[in-house]
Amino acid sequence: MAERENQPMTPLKQIRLAVGIVIAGLVISGVTAFPLLHEIRWLSLLLVGESRYQPELHTGLAHWILTVREGLEETHAQYPFLAYGTDWLAFAHLMIALFFILPWREPVRYAGVLKVGIAASLLVIPLALVCGPIRGIPFGWQLIDCSFGILCLPPLCFALRKIKSFETSGPPAAP
Repeated sequence: MAERENQPMTPLKQIRLAVGIVIAGLVISGVTAFPLLHEIRWLSLLLVGESRYQPELHTGLAHWILTVREGLEETHAQYPFLAYGTDWLAFAHLMIALFFILPWREPVRYAGVLKVGIAASLLVIPLALVCGPIRGIPFGWQLIDCSFGILCLPPLCFALRKIKSFETSGPPAAP
């Protein structure tokens, strides 16, 4: 039993762990996009307490979070149907996560999904840096948005490298 614990992870398990990280990130990102107003209210409370919700009383991150809160509050009050757009964003994240189940189950056969994931991760960067300024998003926040694509790259590239190594050693054993 002790020998089994010291054995390295098989390549298939390594690939599944890497792809699982991507799936988990997409699911978390998707699920947290549904309750945006509730989340921003909670974050505002943590940042400034209950009595100082006016953005003009703050600078930096607190100013930005309170500005976003104010915008969401006003939008939800007057145009609640606009939140439907973020519902679709959340749904899209969950659906994209489903596509990564294919390479999680059969990595060699569905390596192309990982390549599309890498392309999407790279394309997050120009999207954030082009659309961010157009929409008035602070540069620091644009960098945070870019980080989502950047953080997704290592597990996807790792999994793809492991899959390519099967070309010389053969595919992983079926589960």
